Amino acid sequence: MSALVPPFTPETATQKVRMAEDGWNSRNPEGVSLVYTPDSSWRNRAEFINGRAEIVAFLTRKWAKELDYRLIKELWTFGENRIAVRFAYEWHDDSGNWFRSYGNENWEFDAAGLMQRRFACINDLPIKESDRKFHWPLGRRPDDHPGLSDLGL
Repeated sequence: MSALVPPFTPETATQKVRMAEDGWNSRNPEGVSLVYTPDSSWRNRAEFINGRAEIVAFLTRKWAKELDYRLIKELWTFGENRIAVRFAYEWHDDSGNWFRSYGNENWEFDAAGLMQRRFACINDLPIKESDRKFHWPLGRRPDDHPGLSDLGL
């Protein structure tokens, strides 16, 4: 699929969000980093990340800690070259403790459709394994799996 570039429409913004979700659910740090500009800047929780090499290092650490990671993103709103999303993901640590992490992201894109800025606010909620809602096989969320609003999240 070709890159989706600004200015965004409701359809292209929604596609961009799903493409981001699919990329992160791949848990492939190098592949995910390629949708960001080489000098992309992030704030992720209290961590500041700059450039693709730091993105790869961050995502490698993240997915080594957050096991069985499954993510759902949902478009919140958009403007010409910006998109805001809300998301939730489920994961467990190496001791088997499960969490659902909730958050919001603000994205800014360059003219080529690469993300140049990402600001993420995230909170972790401990959950019981029996309270999990994301049960698809690791990888891309199936098209028929409910989204955040459908799940009441």
